[in-house]
Amino acid sequence: MAFSKTFVACLFLLVIAARLVESDEILESGGRSLLSSIDCAAKCEVRCSKSWKPKMCHKTCETCCHRCNCVPSGTSMETRSECPCYAQMKTHGNRLKCP
Repeated sequence: MAFSKTFVACLFLLVIAARLVESDEILESGGRSLLSSIDCAAKCEVRCSKSWKPKMCHKTCETCCHRCNCVPSGTSMETRSECPCYAQMKTHGNRLKCP
């Protein structure tokens, strides 16, 4: 009997943890559901079109896009505020990660 109570308690905690992770991901994506993902390749192609290192820019942009489900519309720094998750992501060196 004690085993089943422990099992139910663990299962309950696992469900709560999964919900917290899911809500965290939705918040990071700017409140949009992760089920409706955008075309990261196309958005990043536009975003990196004027970059001096387009291949590197595109690769980094796609990583950020997949994490945030958002890419700023323009090619300048001014449009970064359109996607808070994208704009605030930092590298280990505390530099802006997303181009």
